[in-house]
Amino acid sequence: MTYCLALRLDDGLVFLADTRTNAGVDNIGSYRKLHVIDAGPDRAFVLESAGNLATTQQVLDYIHRDLSGDGESLATVSHLFEAALYVGRLSQQVIREHQGAFASALDATATFILGGQIAGGAPDILLVYPEGNYTRASDERPFLQIGELKYGKFMLDLAVRSHVDIDTASKIAIGSMMSTATANLSVGPPYDLGIYRPDSFTFEQLRIPEDSPVIAELRSIWEKHIVGLMNDLPGISAGAS
Repeated sequence: MTYCLALRLDDGLVFLADTRTNAGVDNIGSYRKLHVIDAGPDRAFVLESAGNLATTQQVLDYIHRDLSGDGESLATVSHLFEAALYVGRLSQQVIREHQGAFASALDATATFILGGQIAGGAPDILLVYPEGNYTRASDERPFLQIGELKYGKFMLDLAVRSHVDIDTASKIAIGSMMSTATANLSVGPPYDLGIYRPDSFTFEQLRIPEDSPVIAELRSIWEKHIVGLMNDLPGISAGAS
């Protein structure tokens, strides 16, 4: 399983992804799911992935192959929505190429969050579905999630607004990830954080390992305030109706 999220803010974009691909006492795998793609000096892209790992890796290989060719690529598209449609077509192409070999019960699809900026346009984030189409984040809901999204969504719903600064948004993102990892063993560290500031055309990247003091401190503060919240809630009398 996977959990990836992206936030679109006035100050820029925030991306966070876990790296766990298998889970169990003796079966834990780790692969990067946040990919920064260098497609030229006038554009910046991040691609987050969830779903079938083989499909994801082949899509990434095709993206990098096309960057060195003369046809359509992330280096030639003029708008972010065109980049999203391009990634969607590649994903569908991979599925078609291997469709005959897939077991009937196997889900070989992948879902992506594509974010970044092309010169002349605003930074944005788009969710690319296995069917090849996409949706955008909105001003009312300026975030996207893929993978195991239900446990961390409430943090984003409560706290994320477009005017939140990058530092606060990063903490919200990590809190959302921690909530998910606590509830689901199939999501876990290391975590990859990416930050994009408008018109910079470069990403700040940080890997947060499992033994990070930042994670330990955030977990301690989180647990302390959750316990405090429980203590502050009013009691429910036995005779209440």
